[in-house]
Amino acid sequence: MNNLSLLFSTVIADDEPIKLLDGAVTLYKRPSSHQWQCRFKLSTGAWHSASTGSDQVAEATTQAIAIYETVKVKLASDLAIKTKTFRQLATQELAAAARVVQANPNKRTHVDYIHIYTKYLIPFFGNYQINDITQELVDDYVAWRISKMGKNPKTYTQRRHAGLYKRVIERARDQGLIHRNRTIPLLEVNADRAEIRPAFNQQEVNYLQEYMRDWERFGRNQRSNHMRRLCRVYVEFLLGTGIRQGTESMPIRWKALQWHWIGEQRYLRIWVSGKTGPRYLIARHFVIEALERLIAWQALPYDNLEAVIEAKLDRKVFVFPEGDAPHSLDDVFERLMVESNLLKDATGKNRTLYSLRHTYATFALAEGIDIHTLARQMGTSVGMIERHYSKLTPMMSAERLAGAIM
Repeated sequence: MNNLSLLFSTVIADDEPIKLLDGAVTLYKRPSSHQWQCRFKLSTGAWHSASTGSDQVAEATTQAIAIYETVKVKLASDLAIKTKTFRQLATQELAAAARVVQANPNKRTHVDYIHIYTKYLIPFFGNYQINDITQELVDDYVAWRISKMGKNPKTYTQRRHAGLYKRVIERARDQGLIHRNRTIPLLEVNADRAEIRPAFNQQEVNYLQEYMRDWERFGRNQRSNHMRRLCRVYVEFLLGTGIRQGTESMPIRWKALQWHWIGEQRYLRIWVSGKTGPRYLIARHFVIEALERLIAWQALPYDNLEAVIEAKLDRKVFVFPEGDAPHSLDDVFERLMVESNLLKDATGKNRTLYSLRHTYATFALAEGIDIHTLARQMGTSVGMIERHYSKLTPMMSAERLAGAIM
């Protein structure tokens, strides 16, 4: 009997419930579904259920245990267990507005609410999990709205959009879908006056990289250690590429990594499928060492990154040794920021994983990389770079500017 078989206490028939981990977790099938579900009791006394996403017993078993361990870690860290999409929550707000309109057809304000939700907020944010909404996504909404309207909306309209968007976020918080210390970015009025985003300076980056060496080894349990070790490499990867965190970076597979040669010098090139289309980007050299650390930890059958690239390995990069991946690394990064005392920047803003992208852009401009090259590397527009970083460039070029006026 293999190790996987030992996890089962009883197996009666293909569709009969299966007990795992001495009965702590139950695998079962609903009458209307071929996929296995799992359920278990939380420390609060409530029951938690989730789909394993598989109709194969072995795969469902692995996934059920991963779900169980993840939920335990989240409960221990006082994090939200479940989440919903913006669409699901906005639909609840829509239903409330529709009831008001039905009771009072002359209530014009709520008719406007329905229009804003259905034409703007839901089409743009609808498919995003509420915890996956980032400042960059909110910024993109502002640009998308201008394109859709053909103009920058008046302050009154911006205020309406911001208020209705905030209602959805508050509904999510009321339903316990957002960790009480998590900051979900809000829509701003007069958002065309862009503020400098929170980033790290060089001294803080050096400290963070040093701090993570010990931090990654001292989690509360194996799952926590796994999250920390993966987070460390992920942080270095974001710092060294400027790639978007989440939907652009988490799906990357080893086969997307290649070498790019200029003469005798070799550079790591990464093929990325981003929201502005596919592109190549060049990683900073320290990313190579971070990825080789990841290769060793994942126990891949290759000596180094060069061997992995040559093998064109079709496997996701940011996974645990068992091959499963976290939904996101936002929560563990937030804990890293709190424990390292780096959560707040000089202006009091909370740093997030997106702060690493902003840090990359700031450092690149300081090194004299032109905004056209930087825009291509980061998969964004020149206008977006100018919008958010143009205020920094005169300060970064102070020595050259001062020397030029003589």
